[in-house]
Amino acid sequence: MSTRPSAAAALRGLRGLRGLRPGLTLAGVIVVLFVVAAVRPSLFTDSGPSDGDLLATLQGPSGEHWFGTDQLGRDIFARVVHGTRYSLAIGAAATGIAVAIAAVWGLAAALGGRLADTLLMRTADALLALPSLLLALMVVLITGKGVFGATLAVAIGSAPGYARVIRSQALIVRRSGYVGAAVGLGVRRILITTRHVLPNTLAPLLVLATVMLGVAISTGAALSYLGVGAQPPTPEWGAMLTEGQDYLGQAWWIAVFPGLLLVVMVLAVTVLGRHAQARSEGRVWS
Repeated sequence: MSTRPSAAAALRGLRGLRGLRPGLTLAGVIVVLFVVAAVRPSLFTDSGPSDGDLLATLQGPSGEHWFGTDQLGRDIFARVVHGTRYSLAIGAAATGIAVAIAAVWGLAAALGGRLADTLLMRTADALLALPSLLLALMVVLITGKGVFGATLAVAIGSAPGYARVIRSQALIVRRSGYVGAAVGLGVRRILITTRHVLPNTLAPLLVLATVMLGVAISTGAALSYLGVGAQPPTPEWGAMLTEGQDYLGQAWWIAVFPGLLLVVMVLAVTVLGRHAQARSEGRVWS
């Protein structure tokens, strides 16, 4: 008799351990650390991203310089920490802008009539036929190089896919019973859109945006690596990869550590996004 409560408690404990999902927890911790580094880099390093020492150039990783130094004697760890702000900001801002554009785009297609739907969705299809990086490069040619241009380019490259999602969801919501009841009661169209259609349409879009945030971060870094995004000496990870590629033979750490951190961030954000997507679809995912 006395063993039954113990067995039940042990079973509950095992279930609790299963609920921890170590991979998901680790991804959450990593993302939190990146966000803290972006907001308060001084918590991780006392050095500035441009502080150089010409007597300490191309030094390997050590206790004094954890990630080594570059060709100008700048501490790579300090530059990576400060660069978190740029890489994360480009991805997050681009995703937010893309969602805002897609909300207007998708709702106009779903609620604007057949002609508007055809024109807007065919435009989206044409843009989706292009690789997102190529589309972003085309936008940069118009907006110009730099962090702002890269952010806008990534946003415009992402918006067509989001627009299709919000349009399909808006069509479902528009046919729902509560929207039909509101129409029958004579509620104005603008109120139906803002109070009923838009709130119930944005939820799946925000989940998708969480999943695609990692793609936006990597695309922004790719633009910087190609020389059309953040420009040196800005400590953005993609730009740091460009600076370090010429020294791979003698100072591999200049390029490897920014690249490694970029991979870790994208993986962590993607894991959290996939989990949010799985929960929204009612599936168990770990």
